[in-house]
Amino acid sequence: MFQTAAKTFSVSAATASSYRRVFSVGLRRYCKKTSTKLRVSEALSGAQLGAAVKVQGWVRSVRPQKNNIFLHVNDGSSLQSLQIVADAKLNDPLLTFGSAVEVSGILKKSLHQKQPVELEAEQIRVVGECNPVNFPFKIKERHSLEYIRQLPHLRCRTNAFSSLLRIRSEATAAIHSYFKNNGFVQIHTPIITSNDCEGAGELFQLEPSGPAFVDEDNFFSVPAFLTVSGQLHLEVMSGAFSRVYTFGPTFRAENSQSRRHLAEFFMVEAEISFTESLEDLTKVMEDVFRSATERVLARCAEDVDLFHRHVTPGHRDTVEAMLNKSFPVISYTEAIDILHRSSEKFTFPTDWGCDLMTEHEKYLVKHCGNVPVFVTDYPYDLKPFYARDNQDQPKHTAAAVDLLVPGVGELCGGSLREERLNLLMARLKRVGLEDTYNWYLDLRRFGSVPHGGFGLGFERYLQCVLGVDNIKDVIPFPRFSHSCLL
Repeated sequence: MFQTAAKTFSVSAATASSYRRVFSVGLRRYCKKTSTKLRVSEALSGAQLGAAVKVQGWVRSVRPQKNNIFLHVNDGSSLQSLQIVADAKLNDPLLTFGSAVEVSGILKKSLHQKQPVELEAEQIRVVGECNPVNFPFKIKERHSLEYIRQLPHLRCRTNAFSSLLRIRSEATAAIHSYFKNNGFVQIHTPIITSNDCEGAGELFQLEPSGPAFVDEDNFFSVPAFLTVSGQLHLEVMSGAFSRVYTFGPTFRAENSQSRRHLAEFFMVEAEISFTESLEDLTKVMEDVFRSATERVLARCAEDVDLFHRHVTPGHRDTVEAMLNKSFPVISYTEAIDILHRSSEKFTFPTDWGCDLMTEHEKYLVKHCGNVPVFVTDYPYDLKPFYARDNQDQPKHTAAAVDLLVPGVGELCGGSLREERLNLLMARLKRVGLEDTYNWYLDLRRFGSVPHGGFGLGFERYLQCVLGVDNIKDVIPFPRFSHSCLL
């Protein structure tokens, strides 16, 4: 006789026995202790030592012997792989370099000094096959960044690029943490915009496709573009928040395949209200650089060391010097004097009023001790309409500042913003943009305050810290002229 919540019913002895067996098996299966699933980084830290665990990842090496087979498995959580020791009978022809596996067994202390723990496998399941002959990365070869760049769909499988992606993730978190801890409000500025912040005209214009839009002039009724900067939208927000920032993709239609340029890249931008001093901006620039770098070095030590040892030997000393020394400040006029006094032969002119080119920026950094250097007060005509007029004579300058760093040149660019309505109106009128930016003038008409801000190129920051020469090697999927793979 069996009783349920609804009713009691009678069954034969044989049927009752059958029910008991089913319930018993189900109970045993439910109560059986299952393996704890661990990331490789957790296993390497000694978590769950002596316990039954399960690890999933990709095989980095296979070493079969007479009685045992040794694997190294990595799941992207750590530069180091976890050693798997298994009985030779668990070997499988599909167990190859690059294959995806799931391994269950007992996590134990290793007898070898090179690894603290190892997993004694009880079961190995090949989840995804990989033919090592056709796989473009070979087990004992060290592939150059140039080579792996040609395989954007596979390069995350390499040590160098997986390290880069972990560093990039940690640097992103560090930057957000800095701004959060210092009272900044994050603003999600739009990717689609109707304005050209920089005024350079290097924009990607958006047009809808498909038969429904054949006769449409503009989807948005006005020309729309991919953003080159979130600055103007941050200025809108700085009329209600004293500290704001954004961190997102920006786009430049530069027809360049150089080591410095991308068509899509990430920018960190901040705006500070109630400030009339460039020092307020340079302090935030320097602080965010230092705090992010210190956190990356502390939390991604092995990954950063891979670059400093194998990609850019000796660069660690440069990074430590940047953190241990103060950032000098020079004016644009002083910078031009330094360039004139130099014995270096520059390709581009160095007359007062000329823009500083990469060769000039790198020279100035070396001249100042190979540490980041602030250059302030650029010629007024070199800067966009929103840069604050210093109203100085005879050399007319704007309250603008760039941060130049070793190996890269310009990392940050910023300025105090022109908050004086009459001066801003006059400049917009001169360049024929008074009607286009009437909304921007409204920001000065209604409760305007002195303010300023800056933008930091995130990929250039990573180049600076890691010493990577080509900007295409520090972004997951580089886009540049004549190249949009994937």
